[in-house]
Amino acid sequence: MRPQRSGASRVTLADVAARAEVSTALVSIVMRDAPGASPATRERVRKAASDLGYQPDRRARLLRSGRTRLLGVVFSVRHAFHGDLVTGLYEAAERAGYELTLSAITPSRSEAQAIRGLLAERCDAVIVLSLQGASAQLSELAAQVPVVVLGRPVRESAVDVVRNDDRAGLHLAVDHLVSLGHERIAHVDGGRHPGSAERRRGYREAMERNGLASQIRVVTGGVSEAEGAEAARALLDEPPTAVAMFNDRSATGLLEVARGAGLAVPEDLSVVGFDDDRLARLGYINLTTIGQDATAMTTLAIERAIDRIEGREVEQRAVVIAPHLVVRATTGERGND
Repeated sequence: MRPQRSGASRVTLADVAARAEVSTALVSIVMRDAPGASPATRERVRKAASDLGYQPDRRARLLRSGRTRLLGVVFSVRHAFHGDLVTGLYEAAERAGYELTLSAITPSRSEAQAIRGLLAERCDAVIVLSLQGASAQLSELAAQVPVVVLGRPVRESAVDVVRNDDRAGLHLAVDHLVSLGHERIAHVDGGRHPGSAERRRGYREAMERNGLASQIRVVTGGVSEAEGAEAARALLDEPPTAVAMFNDRSATGLLEVARGAGLAVPEDLSVVGFDDDRLARLGYINLTTIGQDATAMTTLAIERAIDRIEGREVEQRAVVIAPHLVVRATTGERGND
């Protein structure tokens, strides 16, 4: 039976040594699989470690070598798609033999605080999923560790970027709606959130290319269901026949308000989201959306961070991933209006 220990203190090499009745140095030799211990001693030490529940402090050993093999990730709790990206980052990091430590941006915790938390962990590199700070802050961070920004363009030359082609995503959304006969197509943007400017630009370009410049209508939105609902109320004074949203969460807020006002989806109003997060794939939402290739983006982000850690040359600073259209139940041919 494993002995009871007072409190929640970590089992140490000294604890294992006392249990096995050997020196701490000999326990260290066994745990490192180094020469210098007999087979019988190794068996006794390993049994003692197992009985006590000893877990080697891998990070401490790596720190002594100058590396932690730890990648820090800054993400926002407000972005549902960040959950998909974090999942992909964990999988890609595990394949590469690295571990992640997460630091969240919340309504009460700033991006700067999230970054400081990771630097205190002595991460080998930092992957940033939501960067709203000034370029000076980014430059300061990049002077300390390799930095990869995932999901948005930045101009800082010391930073690597892996992102979706946001402009192309809105091209796909508008072209899809035009193919269904829609002309009065509005765009609910993301306000000042990362990626919003690129998506607004893509929307305007696609509308102009389709000869619909006179129908351009941009409504300020955001990333949340509440912001999508607020935008919907602004649109309903003169409802369009279709709308391309900044993301899937805001699209769900708009859908709720539109249906509550008596509009049928997609008969009266077609809606396209952006991201293809878990919310969009739920059966009762079944949202047509612009999908980002989370697997490709996260794999490339991990690879780029490790390239920088290992000092390998990189051909291009920014990698842009093509999006794709996912057609579900919230878009259809324009009805009679």
